Formats: sequence, structure tokens, C-alpha cells
Amino acid sequence: MKPSDQFLKLVEWSEEDQCYVGTCPGLMLGGIHGRNEAQVYKELCQAVDEWIKIQGEDQEPLPKATAKGSYSGKFVVRMDKSLHQALTVAALREGKSLNTYCVSQLQRAVRGRSVKQRSSTGGRSGSKRKSR
Repeated sequence: MKPSDQFLKLVEWSEEDQCYVGTCPGLMLGGIHGRNEAQVYKELCQAVDEWIKIQGEDQEPLPKATAKGSYSGKFVVRMDKSLHQALTVAALREGKSLNTYCVSQLQRAVRGRSVKQRSSTGGRSGSKRKSR
């Protein structure tokens, strides 16, 4: 395994920039831009490798790995009291616990974002579909 395999690399279509943008959150600022998704990913991988090499030469420690991490399934969210109340009321209306309601809303928001990203990239999501 290469040191760069420890870090999540993302390539997403940017409506604002009208191109693909590759980033490596938590490791380096900025990103790689381009019209070809595969080329952006290739250049991003090269940039991450170079970044890690420079960190080593400068004897700087690498940040915590972001790929294939283990997650506890728990995190704390701080919010305004009025939002807490509104979420509680909404959960009660649906007959759910506050936790179950919030998890379902988060899942819906994340799935909606994934669907929106795929549709903005012409349906490309990295998986192959069987044609009918």
C-alpha cells in the first residue's frame, strides 16, 4: 500500500466551474481542474503523491488518514434550540424517535445529493449498468 492510499480522493463535476474538480480533503488545499474525469483523477493522485513526498522531505507529519476509516456510528451535533424543538416536533408527528427521524433526514439529504451529482454528470457514477 502506498502512503497516498490512506487519503480519500474525490473527483466531482462543478457546475460553477463547468469542469471536474479533484480534491483530497484533509491533506491538501485546492484541487485539480479539468474536462476529463479520468485525467483529473490521475493528476490528483500524482499531486497527492508529490504532496506526501514534500511533507516527508520537510519532516512534517501527515494528517490523520481519511480513506477506509472506522466510524463509530455516533457524532454530536450542536444546533439552535429552536431547530432542536422543530426536529423533535417533526419526529413526534411521524411517530419516530428524534434520533431515527434525524438519521432518515440525513440519509435522504445525502441520497438526494448523490442523485443530483450523477444527473449533473450525465448519469456517470462510476458504476457500470447493464443495457437493456
